Amino acid sequence: MWLRTAKSKQVLTSLVLLLSGCAVGPNYKKPQTWTPPAWKIAQAGSKGSVTIPDAPDVNWWNIFQDPELTSLEKRIATENLDVQRGTAQLAESRAQLVLAGAERFPALSASGSYARAQYSSQNLRRIVSHIAESTGGGIGQLLDQNASNATIPLLDRWRDGVDATWEVDLWGRVRRQYEAAQAYLDESTEQRRSLLIAREADLARDYMTLRGTQKQLAILQHNRDDAQRVLELSTSRYQHGLVSELDQEEARSELEAIQAQIPQLEQEAKLEINAVSLLMGTPPGSLDAELSTPTEFQPVPPRVPVGLPSELAERRPDIRAASDELHAATAEVGQAIADFYPRVTIDASFGMQSFSFRDLGLWNARAWNVGPTITIPIFQGGRLAGQLELKKASQKAAAIQYRKTVLSAWKDVDDALTAFTKDGQRTDELAAKKAADQRAYELTLERYRHGMDSFLRVLDSERRFFGSSQALAGG
Repeated sequence: MWLRTAKSKQVLTSLVLLLSGCAVGPNYKKPQTWTPPAWKIAQAGSKGSVTIPDAPDVNWWNIFQDPELTSLEKRIATENLDVQRGTAQLAESRAQLVLAGAERFPALSASGSYARAQYSSQNLRRIVSHIAESTGGGIGQLLDQNASNATIPLLDRWRDGVDATWEVDLWGRVRRQYEAAQAYLDESTEQRRSLLIAREADLARDYMTLRGTQKQLAILQHNRDDAQRVLELSTSRYQHGLVSELDQEEARSELEAIQAQIPQLEQEAKLEINAVSLLMGTPPGSLDAELSTPTEFQPVPPRVPVGLPSELAERRPDIRAASDELHAATAEVGQAIADFYPRVTIDASFGMQSFSFRDLGLWNARAWNVGPTITIPIFQGGRLAGQLELKKASQKAAAIQYRKTVLSAWKDVDDALTAFTKDGQRTDELAAKKAADQRAYELTLERYRHGMDSFLRVLDSERRFFGSSQALAGG
């Protein structure tokens, strides 16, 4: 008999473990996406940088060899308000994971209660009547005759104990719920990482725009000095009667036109400093002293690491976040399917109950219960079916979003490589044009100084040279 009982327990235990190991619904499989065999080689101009398939540096801003930019990039992770908000949202996702994981374990709670109750004598009479009928007279009849006159005293009821409840996860509902919460946490992690990278890129772009504006301002101030010298030359020639007053006034007009552009560039530089301040989470003007002094960029290294195409999905946080979102949506489909199946919960309690506080600690005041509760969904008004359709639609939308994210990533890479090449070619052309315009301006000015050319030619070559200088600087 003992062997039969032990064997039955083993079979029951094995059955419970087997059922606990299954989980209804689809299992997540990461989608396979198209990947090009290799990046196309890109070169930023004839003497510019060339892309190579080496792994990119996490601290990619070091490639510019700018100490100020490096300092700002190191601080933005802790100072940028968007990144701080992303960190707070990540903490929310961690808390949600804790809440979802709590259902995997039994819930234990201790309780104590006291109640002072007055029970009804009418109820006592009915109970005693049943006793009298069942005993056929004797003590039962005596009790029945005096029950209506009996007075039940006020009773004190004391109770303390420990209650426990645990859901037997037969169909994997709790596991799917925890799996979805873990995927959402991973998604929040990648979203914060994506946000950080985006703000780092914004900072680098605004910083470089600022330095470009400051460089244009320096070129403009240099052009103003050149225009001032041309004005002095034309004034001297006019005073000696070699040219008309028209040359002098046209030179003065050109000088004033250049000076009128300086306040606009100064305004742009100030706005760009404010943009960097906002990214750093500081009020306007707080970085003026740090960024107002122009600095020269160090030469960009000849090789720019871009990694391998096959590693793009693992490097880009937006693709990984989209994958995690699809994973969570898939797990929630399984959770919705599990809601159609019976839910088994084991409830247990152990404690002491007594009508006297002094007897509450006695062993014979103990009371306990344990047993399963089975809940079977019979009619829910279409709620479960609607929930399942909702989760399936969310899974489909997440799959479409994943495909779109991957395609957008490939587009971003291809656009960046194309821009990298074409901008380098444009820089080569602008540099050649600036050199030619500068030489033409110097020759024309020299010819004018000796009375061999008109001032209109000087103005024309001067404007072309100044314009090509500004364009090369990023204007």
